[in-house]
Amino acid sequence: MVFVGMDHGTTGISFGIMAADGKPIESFKIGREDSKSGKVSAIEELSKRVNLDDIKLMAITYGMGDGINSILPITKVKNRGILSIEGAGRITGGGTSVYSEIEKSKIPTFVIPGLHKNSPSLDPLFKAAYSHQASSEKVSICYNAYLTTNWNNMIIADISSNSVNILIENGKIRGAMDACVGAMGIVHGPIDLEMIRNIDENKITANEAFSTAGAVKIANINTKVSFMKDILLSAYKEGNPKAKLAIDTMIFTVAMEIIGLIGISKNKIEGIVLTGSIGSIEDPFNFKSELNKYLKNKFEMVILPSTSGAFGSAQIAKDIYNKKDNILGIDIEP
Repeated sequence: MVFVGMDHGTTGISFGIMAADGKPIESFKIGREDSKSGKVSAIEELSKRVNLDDIKLMAITYGMGDGINSILPITKVKNRGILSIEGAGRITGGGTSVYSEIEKSKIPTFVIPGLHKNSPSLDPLFKAAYSHQASSEKVSICYNAYLTTNWNNMIIADISSNSVNILIENGKIRGAMDACVGAMGIVHGPIDLEMIRNIDENKITANEAFSTAGAVKIANINTKVSFMKDILLSAYKEGNPKAKLAIDTMIFTVAMEIIGLIGISKNKIEGIVLTGSIGSIEDPFNFKSELNKYLKNKFEMVILPSTSGAFGSAQIAKDIYNKKDNILGIDIEP
């Protein structure tokens, strides 16, 4: 008996395989381009690692997840649980191919929603301010953080291609800030006045602006999303001043956002969880140490690996199978 989770990320689709006792067995990642082109089959890759008949339940994420408000069986989900793919960052179609494969596989599967204006668990003020707050894999990351730390009040900072900081209070997700309105990630970031003018003058679309507004904007990097992080980190390692400014600025914006969430929390924050390909990084710079220059070591910090989304989804699958009816304030519908 095993449980499987899927994290639909910006650069690829990750899977986590977990034993019935909750211990991780294995994780793997499929590049978006490989999936779209048909070079790699998600189900075939999964079958190489586990007997598909042994999968009791799978929980997956897809895109912004703004078309659903609760965790649902895939058979009840329309349009893959999203309102639209427009304005969602770089689009390759790789995630769509994987979703379709899973749907056809008949493996018992649930779909996890994102955080948006119709999410019941969120603070009404967050819902009034922002139509969209976080894609669905952030729910999985939050659950992995919740089970790992046992904290009921915390900030989760998922920093990678995108940057999302999430507030959990009393064991429920209460609000989040997505990169389009807040802190920068490597690729995505907030759309500022200059970008608004460029959009109005038809020099760039809003989605193109969002997809180039992260640290890469400062470092003048414009290539495929899957290469951006490595190019930026290599330039930083070589002492490139633009790359250093880009990284420093990204950390600065993340710190501002975390401090803001701490400030509006109604409860004392027990700690901060760092994850994502940048949030968990130690070389060529230590993200935790750099962030602490702003937070001044006032909060305990726990680092989770970048597989936290995939295994968080698997943990959700396990608890659905064991008849849990709620995940961090999000209802599970049978």
